[in-house]
Amino acid sequence: MATNLVQHLNASVNAPIPSLPATVDGEDRRLSSSDCHGLWYDAVLVVPSVVFLVYLAFHAKKNLKKLSNGSSYIMISYYALVWVAALLNLAWCALQGWQCSGGKAVAWNLLTLFTASAMMCLEISLVAFLLQDNYSSGVEALAQTSLFSGIVVSVDTLLKAIYVFGFGVPLFMVGVGGTTGVKWGLWFFHKSLLTAVYGFILFVHFSKWREKLPPRPAFYNYIVVMFVFGAVTMFACGLAGIGAGFGIWLYNLTEICYHALYLPFLYVTFLADFFQEEQFLLDNAYYSEMKDAGFFDADWD
Repeated sequence: MATNLVQHLNASVNAPIPSLPATVDGEDRRLSSSDCHGLWYDAVLVVPSVVFLVYLAFHAKKNLKKLSNGSSYIMISYYALVWVAALLNLAWCALQGWQCSGGKAVAWNLLTLFTASAMMCLEISLVAFLLQDNYSSGVEALAQTSLFSGIVVSVDTLLKAIYVFGFGVPLFMVGVGGTTGVKWGLWFFHKSLLTAVYGFILFVHFSKWREKLPPRPAFYNYIVVMFVFGAVTMFACGLAGIGAGFGIWLYNLTEICYHALYLPFLYVTFLADFFQEEQFLLDNAYYSEMKDAGFFDADWD
């Protein structure tokens, strides 16, 4: 029943892409939309994205009231960024057929570039928010966080744009043609940097410098999940780079999981508590987290 989804996950590393010549040894191998996608693949991506947007819209009035009363500039900007990322991600999930159409290659690359930039901005700014006290309302804290995440995301986006539009490396396409090693090498380097950041935070958490990090177990649960996810993705890129079919399958699976589940996971982990109607629920949650983390053990000594 899910044949089309399985076929996409097992996409060959030698499949041509619409932005490159579609003939190999005189044979026309251009992919059609039906060849690289199907109903079940689209549903796995689109349904979670639509459900999450409906959830955001349903709670938008209450959330906006909470934000206006709290006057937290950081939370206001982050909530707005979640909306932007969710809308772009839905468009990316719904327009998968663009990467199979030769006339939409540029549009697909641009859409993917903007979507990836918005979601990466969430990743980078989230860590920066939490390390500064993500519920502070200071304009200075917002400026520092925005500057840091903006620089990182801008450099990342610029480099991707140069590789895609300048050197013709098909970073965002189903097939990889003759640039297999270059594409997977770049993705391996990109994923290794993100994984290293999460790994460093975990190292600090279990070191003598632990008190410099926020005492919130939910934060470290997120970091652990993202570290494992990054390591798996990096492993998949390494295997794909040497032509292993399992690496292609695993990378495609991680891409589906990221676009379908990352935004809901982020919202449930960090924003849901903030938008509780009663403030004491949030205070109790933080007290419980700090207690579980052992910050009150000294009171019993």
